[in-house]
Amino acid sequence: MNILNYKKTFFLKSVPNIFDMTIKNGIEVAFVGYSNSGKSSAINALTHKKKLARFSKVPGCTKLINFFQVASDFRLVDLPGYGYAQVSMSKKIYLKNVIYSYLKHSECLKGLVFLMDIRHPLKVFDLNIIDLAINNEIPILLLLTKCDKLTVSDQKIQFNKVYKELKYFLNKIHIHLFSSLKKVGITELKKQLNLWYKKYR
Repeated sequence: MNILNYKKTFFLKSVPNIFDMTIKNGIEVAFVGYSNSGKSSAINALTHKKKLARFSKVPGCTKLINFFQVASDFRLVDLPGYGYAQVSMSKKIYLKNVIYSYLKHSECLKGLVFLMDIRHPLKVFDLNIIDLAINNEIPILLLLTKCDKLTVSDQKIQFNKVYKELKYFLNKIHIHLFSSLKKVGITELKKQLNLWYKKYR
């Protein structure tokens, strides 16, 4: 049984779009979500490196596709965040096209870690990406982030809302509570990444 050591993950490179990525082999799992959904924090918590995936107090700063190498044949991909109100409409459209292009054309993509703020899940663009991923047979791990911001009872309410909304796709989507701050869901995240790696390597 091959166990990945996420502590050895390092930054590989950034590209403006999928067509500038020269590496065409190996396995990739992409992290996607609205700006300020906690993508960078999740990657840092997973790898035990506070500054591996840099984040800012200003949402919407990730404008490139960032690649992190876990093993010689396995990479994590931080896709640009979307939905930040202060970004111009043309920039919003550009970033969405970058995400769509990666999801449609990456030959290495084998799984999608979808991060949603538990307080504001399943917005319109979230649902668009879910539809695209399902149509392209990309399995999804949906993490309801910042669950520490809610009481346990409210966590259950929000979880059940998302569960009911996506109940027809649960054979392709796994849903978990997540908090980078409280280390909730890290074990489940590692487990799913390991499963995808062992399945596709």
